[in-house]
Amino acid sequence: MKTLQIGDQTPPFSGEDQDGQQVSLASFAGRKLVLYFYPKDDTPGCTAEACSLRDGHSALRKAGYEVLGVSPDKATKHRKFADKYSLPFRLMADPDKKAALAYGVWGRKKFMGREYDGILRTTFLIDEKGVITDIIRDVNTKDHAAQVLATGS
Repeated sequence: MKTLQIGDQTPPFSGEDQDGQQVSLASFAGRKLVLYFYPKDDTPGCTAEACSLRDGHSALRKAGYEVLGVSPDKATKHRKFADKYSLPFRLMADPDKKAALAYGVWGRKKFMGREYDGILRTTFLIDEKGVITDIIRDVNTKDHAAQVLATGS
């Protein structure tokens, strides 16, 4: 599995969002993107992260960023999650983990002594040309929007 670095061109991705619409890297051409990978809809950490990005959405937009969340959940589960928390950004379903693998965020995790494969919570800041400008691997779920704004400045 390749580990992406700052300065790398982002791998293309595509999938279905919570509304059943196709979304891809090309959908954001010419715009800055906060591409965040998270493990699972409606879990405590993932909800805190999504709500932080929701609450900071206007500041992120003012800084020129679009936001896209990606997890292995299905589009229908994303729809329920987005509705429940009034998320103003798109969530892409990645059930086959193609995007997660391309971005190097699928790997071995450990929780309560148990090891398993899953999403390694990671956020990529991408410029208008599709180049990675920053990578946040130590995500502060409760204050992620401020973390993105501080990193991306």
